Amino acid sequence: MKPAPFDYLRAGTVQEAQAALAAEGEGARIIAGGQSLVAMLNMRLARPTLLVDVMHVAGGAEIRVERGQLVVPFAVRQASLLNRQDLLSEVPLLAAALPWVGHVQTRARGTVCGSVAHADPSGEIALALVALDGTVHLRGRRARRLPAAEFFTGMMQTAARPDEMIEAVSFPLSQEGTGHAFNEVGIRHGDFAIVSVAAIATGDRLRLAIGGVNDTPLVRDWSSLDERQVDDALNDLAWSLDARDDLHATARYRRDLVRRLGRKTITEARQCAA
Repeated sequence: MKPAPFDYLRAGTVQEAQAALAAEGEGARIIAGGQSLVAMLNMRLARPTLLVDVMHVAGGAEIRVERGQLVVPFAVRQASLLNRQDLLSEVPLLAAALPWVGHVQTRARGTVCGSVAHADPSGEIALALVALDGTVHLRGRRARRLPAAEFFTGMMQTAARPDEMIEAVSFPLSQEGTGHAFNEVGIRHGDFAIVSVAAIATGDRLRLAIGGVNDTPLVRDWSSLDERQVDDALNDLAWSLDARDDLHATARYRRDLVRRLGRKTITEARQCAA
């Protein structure tokens, strides 16, 4: 199939892009890397009346560190972030998750903020953003910031308003003594995750984030969980998820992956923190 007809605007500024969104309403969509949106256009799962291209806006691809946060603007490609020299020390969980995002070819075009805007339940960047208590910076008539956990509202659904674009996302910089780990299972490396798991360990505190099962990333925190309690805690977590059968896996297999990947990822995060 081919996309339904649409108009195209190459925005020169963020203000021009936002004004176009406001004027067109729900018929307008931002396009950056296009690795998710173009596929949806071709299948006519998305039928915008206007595409607003923001990839040529000045400053949109400049990653910066600001007030203890790694700020990633709307035009930063996934490959550019993955190749950032200091990423492993700045946000190690993100450095561990990014190689699982698609393939080399798609990371060379796809943007970080575009992946967040797409809000796929299997998205690795969204999972890392929620796990780290990251922030989504929205630009509408007024700028506002939303915690990542509030931004994702359902499968491919977000709290962004029709006149808003994602101006940036920000990830807290890693603190000394914190361990991070990320693991995923898919049909093939680079395919959509059947289950993905991110773990953050700090002292006795442990956070586990699960992707690919519920309609949005799910986070579970434990203030004290020793090795004897891990398996029972993971079993309880697996049964609390809204696991379903589909073409790729059964609900039973997904729950088992949560247990097995969860145990592996917790162990790796704790070893990293030690």
